[in-house]
Order: sequence, then C-alpha cells, then structure tokens
Amino acid sequence: MALTDPAKRLRAIPPYKFAELQKQVADKRAAGIDVINLGIGDPDYPTFPHVVEAMQAAVADPSTHTYPSNRGREEFRASLGDFYRRRFAVEIDPESEVIPAIGAKECIYNLCFAFLDPGDLALASDPGYPPYTGGPLLAGAGSVLLPLEPDLGFAPDLDKLDADSLERARLIFINYPNNPTGAVVPDGFFEQVVELAREHQILVVHDNAYSETTYDGYVAPSFLATPGAKEVGVEVFSLSKGFNMTGWRCAAILGNADAVSSYWRLKTNVDSGLFEAVQLAGVAALEGPRERIAEMNEIYARRRDLVVGALREIGVGVEKRKGTIYVWAPVPEGHTSTSFAELVLEEAAVVISPGSMYGPSGEGFFRISLTTTDERITEAVERMREHLG
Repeated sequence: MALTDPAKRLRAIPPYKFAELQKQVADKRAAGIDVINLGIGDPDYPTFPHVVEAMQAAVADPSTHTYPSNRGREEFRASLGDFYRRRFAVEIDPESEVIPAIGAKECIYNLCFAFLDPGDLALASDPGYPPYTGGPLLAGAGSVLLPLEPDLGFAPDLDKLDADSLERARLIFINYPNNPTGAVVPDGFFEQVVELAREHQILVVHDNAYSETTYDGYVAPSFLATPGAKEVGVEVFSLSKGFNMTGWRCAAILGNADAVSSYWRLKTNVDSGLFEAVQLAGVAALEGPRERIAEMNEIYARRRDLVVGALREIGVGVEKRKGTIYVWAPVPEGHTSTSFAELVLEEAAVVISPGSMYGPSGEGFFRISLTTTDERITEAVERMREHLG
C-alpha cells in the first residue's frame, strides 16, 4: 500500500458529485465559455441585512472569541425553541432537545457515526441528498434505498421493506419539502413513518432544510409536530436556504432528548462547536421579520413558473411543485439523465444536475436550481429552447 492511499472507507465512497459539477463549470469558464450554472442550489441573494448586522456586532464582542460550547449558546437554543413553538406548534426543551450543528451536512454525517455500527443499515430516500448514503458508508455501515414513487407523491412505499432490512435498520432519512423532487409531504406519510419507527426501533432523521421555502399558499409542517414523533425521531433544521445563509453553516438538531444527547457526546469528541457569533446571527434570523422570506419565495415562485413554462414549450412534461428551490423534470425520450445533462452543457452552455446524481431512482430525471438571477435564468431557458426545442 502506498503512503497516501486512502482508507478503505474513503475508497468505497464515490467523489462528491457537486464538487465535480463545480469543476465542470470552472473548466468551461476557463476556456472562455459563458456557462450558466443551474446545477447547485446556492441562493443568489445575500443574507438578510438584519442578520448581517447582528453578526457584525457579535464578531466585535470579545465574548464570542473563545471556544464555543458544544451545547450551544443559551440564546440560540432558546430562540430555536421559540421558533418551533411559533412556526410549527412544537414544544422544544432548550436544555435537552436541541444542539447547534455546523450545517445540516455535518449533522447528518455525525448522526451516522453516533448510531450506526458495522452491519447496521440506514434507510435512505432515493433520490435523495447524497450524505444519506455516503454517511453510513463512512461509518462502516450500509444503506437500503427507499425509492420515491411518483404515484405516491414522491414518497416511498414502506410496505415494500423486507424483514431483514427492518431488523438491521437503525436510521431512516426522510426529507420534505423534498430535495431533489420539490415534492411536499403526502398526507399521512409522517404518521406512517412514526408507526414504522416505533414498531422496529428505528431512529427517524427528518432533514428539514426547506420548510421555509414553499409556494402557492402551502406551509410546510415539521415532522416533530406529528403525534409520537419526538419518541422516535429528530429533525435537522438548517437556516441555509430559507434565510439565505448557506455559507454560514448554521443549523441544529432537535427532538428526542436521548438521541440529541448521543449526538452531543459524539460532537464533543469531533469538533469544538459552532462559532458563537454565528449562533447570535442565527438568533437574529429566527426572531427577525418574515417579510424577507416571503419576498424570496415570490422570487423563486416566479422563476419556477418561468422554467416550467419554457420546459413545457420544448416538450418536457414537468409539474409545478410547492416546495424547495428546484424544478425536477423527466428527461426527453431517448436520453439518460447524464446524456441529457451533457447535451445541455455542450449545446447550450447550461449546467443542470442529472437525476442519477441523487440515486438510482433519479435516473430519467434532471434537476434545475432556481438560485440564479432572473436575467440569467431567462437566458438559460432561451438557450435551451433554441438548442433543444
């Protein structure tokens, strides 16, 4: 074995697809090509001014310059509890049921190391956020994919799970509003998950990254509002998308006190906690006015309608979804997800995400992100219409 050969666990996991997408864009631009990137969901509007101002004041406060507590500042935990009470009608104990996380991605990976042993399984939505399957691999465990069925509103058919998978499963990852499909949770699905988790002793992890990004009058619920949910699960709440704070890495895990305690025990051995100035900025975001969120949702809804209309004009059968910052659409006949993404890149210089990036059930679809300026989205859809229509 060579000196720099990585560990087997790292060799078992594929390269992170979004990093490859970013390299593709950089290579094209270096060659002088005007590429429009609709592949990665990073809001193009800045973080809300009142959040930035709070951060500026917090950074200037010497009390935030020391090691943060892994348990988090009391103000941040309390503000999360207040937010969940106001927004979701969920009671959260700030002392035992919430811990800050350095972004949802970190939280999801650390949950895998906290709860999975070799031979254990995680049940993972497919298509889904890649860490749902990458995290178990790095933890030495495995995963079982839960295909999201279009006919079920992009929910998995839990009745199809076999007895061995249910016996070995320790975690189940779900996510609504859903990335990449944009679907919202079907009626009764959270209740079904609670029942499954209780019967088979599986910890539910609901990735709540997009609850504040919804359209057409829809208001997304928290999984924790489901009767019995806190007995069997936790929720990962991220400020990245709803508050235009992707770079801030500000999130939290909330819910079952014993699960939160185990997560905290792992974190104390892994990192030193979330920068306290970021936590104070998070307080400003959670307690601040919601008008900015509503304005962003109006912008995304307009862009969604623009993209959906243009895709329909070139023969793509796509539906309007009520959540997230993405449009999920079937590829034209005769294409795979990858071949269509490559065609769009080469012919129109537009980057879209092939659905297969998100798992086998994503094959046959592609994802467009709405986090580019109106002008550039308009230009992108015009290029696609010109070259692909």
